[in-house]
Amino acid sequence: MRKKRTPYKRKEKDQFRINDNITAREIRLVGDNFDKVSEIAGQKIESGVYNTRAAVAWAQDMGLDLVEISPKAVPPVAKIIDYNKFLYLKKKKEKEIKSKTAKTVIKEIRFGPNTDEHDFEFKLRHAKKFLTEGAKVKAYVHFRGRTIVFKDRGQLLLLRFINELVEYGGAEALPKMEGRRMIVMISPLKKKKK
Repeated sequence: MRKKRTPYKRKEKDQFRINDNITAREIRLVGDNFDKVSEIAGQKIESGVYNTRAAVAWAQDMGLDLVEISPKAVPPVAKIIDYNKFLYLKKKKEKEIKSKTAKTVIKEIRFGPNTDEHDFEFKLRHAKKFLTEGAKVKAYVHFRGRTIVFKDRGQLLLLRFINELVEYGGAEALPKMEGRRMIVMISPLKKKKK
């Protein structure tokens, strides 16, 4: 039997072209160490378009690498930097962006059309806890069999539930039927920053 080949995925080290692997004749040089580059080149170097071979020579004289940052640009954009440091900073930036993205958690609370008072209070306490923790609450009344005729009871139950949670969160919309369920989404209130 033949072994299935997994598609080739570039390793992180091979993700960017560096030094002699850069194929373009000219590159747009960017960065922040132009004073050192100017010293080595013997001329004033600023952000701009330069010959690739000359830029590679400057980078190697400094003990650094010429890294092609965006190869699709015309001419390709490159930066003189230590390649391992460049990869580290890139990974750090991606991790920071990932940590800043908000993660929404949705907690579900299920009712029946004939939910008694004690059950309602118990589920209400849970909903308050979820909303104070910043999670959304999806409350629904599930109609089984012939209980579908009690839609008005389900709606009153959900409206009462929304009313009890006014201090903790607000309903995104009024309760609506989806199949055999009447659903309402409750979002937590935004906390005021001090």
